[in-house]
Amino acid sequence: MKNKYNLLLTYLRELESVAVAYSGGVDSTFLLAAATEALGANALGIIGRSPTYPKREQDDAVALAEKMGARIHFIDTDEIHDEAFYTNPPTRCFACKSTLFTGVWTAATELGCKYVLEGSNADDLGDFRPGMDAAHKLNVKAPLVELAFTKAEIRTLSKEMGLPTWNKPAFACLSSRIPYGQQITTLKLGKIERAENALRDLGFVGIRVRDYNDLCRVEVPPSDIPKMVEPPMRKNVVQQLKNAGYQFVCLDLEGYRTGSMNETLSSETKINARKQG
Repeated sequence: MKNKYNLLLTYLRELESVAVAYSGGVDSTFLLAAATEALGANALGIIGRSPTYPKREQDDAVALAEKMGARIHFIDTDEIHDEAFYTNPPTRCFACKSTLFTGVWTAATELGCKYVLEGSNADDLGDFRPGMDAAHKLNVKAPLVELAFTKAEIRTLSKEMGLPTWNKPAFACLSSRIPYGQQITTLKLGKIERAENALRDLGFVGIRVRDYNDLCRVEVPPSDIPKMVEPPMRKNVVQQLKNAGYQFVCLDLEGYRTGSMNETLSSETKINARKQG
């Protein structure tokens, strides 16, 4: 695996200067750390500020970049005003990532970076990810895909490198909590953010609060379901999520799984969404 990492460093050095679309997640942190090791000040992490990106995640990403000695730069994205995004079609992620990568490219060019990189890995190829199509269309490189890095390899190498994200749960933007076809608003995003922060403060990790207007469907890892339904905790969870803005609170007994909202999409819909992108 070390040889594979050395191949990544060689790949990055050949690019000479790069901007990494950086969110503080497992993959983008690993990629930015590698780029910083390979290129020093010629590597830059660009964070897109948006209502879909929780302040808590942003603050953690900034603190981690500082710890790694990585340069960072902020851009503000306005996908929330794009009809192709806020109407929440199956192609939502394509619209969102198009806005993000266009902004990253603009900043990268102004700051003298030759290439823009993003952190998709080889495992992502088997999932429904229109955002990867946006990256390809906008000439954004995905080194971890090109060099066939799996999520497990990234986590193992991250641990060896001392990156605290090595065991961080997967995270997706807050818009992924809203069912396709239901409008995305800053009000809904803020409510979801407050609710998920409350659950994290209660000690739950790897969670999702799926928004259905007055009702939320909470996903926690199956191993945490017993903890959540214990009478004192259950009462606390309900109160906290009502304080966040929900009237009804439901627990999904199937537990957390990545992209559960995609379960409502047929294979044909997914194919058509990728064609439209």
